[in-house]
Amino acid sequence: MATCSRPLFVSDSASSASPSRASLRRLHTVAVVSIWEPLPRPPVRAVAWRFSRTKQCSRRSTECLASGASVSRLTRPIRRMLSRYSSLMITLHGNLSRCYKAMSALRPDGASRHFMSAGFGRVVLGVVLVMSISAASYTAPSSSALTEENLLFLEAWRAVDRAYYDKSFNGQSWFRYRENALRNEPMNTREETYAAIKKMLSTLDDPFTRFLEPEKLKSLRSGTQGALTGVGLSISYPMAINGSPSGVAVMTATPGGPAEKAGILPGDIILAIDDRSTEDMDIYDAAERLQGPEGSPVDLSIRSGTNTRHVVLKRQTVTLNPVRSRMCEIPGSKDSSKIGYIKLTTFNQNAAESVKEAIKTLRDNNVKSFVLDLRNNSGGLFPEGIQIAKIWMDKGVIVYICDSQGVRDIYEADGADTIAASEPLVVLVNKGTASASEILAGALKDNKRAVVYGEPTYGKGKIQSVFGLSDGSGLAVTVARYETPAHTDIDKVGVIPDRPLPASFPTDEDGFCSCLRDSTAACNLNAAQLFARS
Repeated sequence: MATCSRPLFVSDSASSASPSRASLRRLHTVAVVSIWEPLPRPPVRAVAWRFSRTKQCSRRSTECLASGASVSRLTRPIRRMLSRYSSLMITLHGNLSRCYKAMSALRPDGASRHFMSAGFGRVVLGVVLVMSISAASYTAPSSSALTEENLLFLEAWRAVDRAYYDKSFNGQSWFRYRENALRNEPMNTREETYAAIKKMLSTLDDPFTRFLEPEKLKSLRSGTQGALTGVGLSISYPMAINGSPSGVAVMTATPGGPAEKAGILPGDIILAIDDRSTEDMDIYDAAERLQGPEGSPVDLSIRSGTNTRHVVLKRQTVTLNPVRSRMCEIPGSKDSSKIGYIKLTTFNQNAAESVKEAIKTLRDNNVKSFVLDLRNNSGGLFPEGIQIAKIWMDKGVIVYICDSQGVRDIYEADGADTIAASEPLVVLVNKGTASASEILAGALKDNKRAVVYGEPTYGKGKIQSVFGLSDGSGLAVTVARYETPAHTDIDKVGVIPDRPLPASFPTDEDGFCSCLRDSTAACNLNAAQLFARS
């Protein structure tokens, strides 16, 4: 396994400064290489013939070069080289011949024969001159010639160049794409520049690496900070729940939010937003349409099972409390068995502290075992997922961060942040469990810290970092992929649970407790065997 010395970008925001003049000069230097690299080389005979005629021309003639380039436009060193072609040819032939004779003298049979001809020498020198002429005749644009829109495009290009986890960039020359785009893509307005950036990112064929207009970036950051103006819905990627062939699936409805009050439930399908069909709508576009100014209406077409209905919701500022918890008392022994139920709905900046507070509160009620419900948790901030894993583990690998060269970073628990490493623990997952939730579930499962119940998770095995651009827009860039502690790549596969849950098992805390208490219910789980590994 290779270890990468590059830093991993895991913060939810990182600003990228505009390119300096020095960096732009470096970019233009590379531009010469990238432009001329793909040009086909002339046939060998053609090169030799063209330059064999050069000997007969005067130093200042512009008619001798078959390519049609003017000698007067070449730099002075190149013109000097052309004028001394004959002497260079003799020197090249003589030096190579002497080297070959010296090497042949060392052969056991003493055999020696000439392979170097004047024609071959002309070809070698001709190719060198063609490359020199090509490089000299190209003039890279100066940094002063770049517009503000060009610089914004370069800023986005550079962020991807530095951070994107796949350095093959989906099998293309990333430098060449930049130069072609600067020459051919219209970037006269901000809208055209945004379109050029989106087109560039689409060549990576990575749905998670995407461009964020200023409002989208602002909404994304506010969502990870604990508050959001919208309807209180967490939505999943298409086909993530119930195998829906189209539309956007509801993962969770925030308690007390407009969507929950309207009776929208996890698993419902949003067919349209303000009369705009979601059949081919990007998941991030759908999330943006659900957000908006406080008090503004949004019209949703919702399918619940076989029924379809229209609901009009008013957007409001929703506080995203990531944790709900309660104690379940399960009769059946001399003393009532007390189980602490913790539902974690998202990984925002309050998540780790909220989980700690829930554990402490439940312990105050003499809880001796815990259930951590990650169902329909679509992820969030990567660092919060790592911190929550450390709460439950005293030691062990949490996740391996990888790129195309192998493992480049390892996150481990060392016991410093542990507060609940010994109590029995169950983790609940489903198809809506994604991203940071899968990292947490995989770490607890592979380290034998918890028994995992449910169904295979979503399977998002990549990590994104957000980079702000100078005009207030930004990029979400896939910076790494990850493997669980057992070196399992879960991308498009998911975390496989240890045991299934009953099909009718509820997703709320009250329903969970009811199913454990009622031994005759279809959703019942045997509380005595809930934490057993076999």
